[in-house]
Amino acid sequence: MRGTIDGFSYGFVTPVAAYIMACLGSALGLRCVVRSLLNQGSWKPGWLALGAAAIGCGIWTMHFIAMIGFQVKESAVRYDVGLTVTSLAVAIVVVGIGVFVVGYRGATPAALSTAGIVTGLGVAAMHYLGMAALQVNGAIHYDTATVALSVVIAIVAATAALWAAVSIRGFVTSLGASLVMGVAVSGMHYTGMAAVSVHLHEASSTTWSGTSPTSLLLPMLIGPTIFLLLAAVVVMFDPLLVMGDSEWGAKGSRQTEPTSLIPKQPAKRETWRPATNRQRTATRTDLRL
Repeated sequence: MRGTIDGFSYGFVTPVAAYIMACLGSALGLRCVVRSLLNQGSWKPGWLALGAAAIGCGIWTMHFIAMIGFQVKESAVRYDVGLTVTSLAVAIVVVGIGVFVVGYRGATPAALSTAGIVTGLGVAAMHYLGMAALQVNGAIHYDTATVALSVVIAIVAATAALWAAVSIRGFVTSLGASLVMGVAVSGMHYTGMAAVSVHLHEASSTTWSGTSPTSLLLPMLIGPTIFLLLAAVVVMFDPLLVMGDSEWGAKGSRQTEPTSLIPKQPAKRETWRPATNRQRTATRTDLRL
């Protein structure tokens, strides 16, 4: 018997909240990557890692919030905690690989294609690893064509996100890019969910275990949410936001201006003049002291 799937059991609350988290993670990640491009010193890997973690946490949080609204009417829904946490680690690692590749190699076609494919496949792996944590009283099946479409969307979205990370500098344009990335990531998720079908078991089984999504909601979201808030505080002190892109660029050019281009003032010559009577008297007084 085929189960009845409802991916929007809470209406538009879960998709809207999921989209907001995806946009927040993307926006923070983009600003961190932009900051790393202006800092070629020892802080660059830290900014890239922070950006990768922000984007990865945003994608994973979007996926988890969206899954809160997933229900099978004929069966309870449970989740394997270990696989759910592993999917978060996969999201951060694969996004980190792509961010570091384009962060050091630039937006070349080879770097973008390689990093986009790796990151896109990783994001898809995160999604379906999270789906593997799903436990219902039945067997979960996937439509192959729809799964392939979701993977293609993930690769295209990842490539576009990495290009935006190293090519877009302005705050307004970065904000627009994060909104587009949120649409792409959410579209990939719900395309993958459209491939799901559940075939229920004949009799109710009592051996399957797991944790209900509402029980996982607070402990699973508190960590990524706190991290995103801390990342937002760090990004708030970004000179690009405080000073503006043009002023920061002008300051950077002034700081890196070669000193050889600065005209040197000619040294002043000191001419010898004979000492006056008052100066001779003061000198003899100092010698007596």
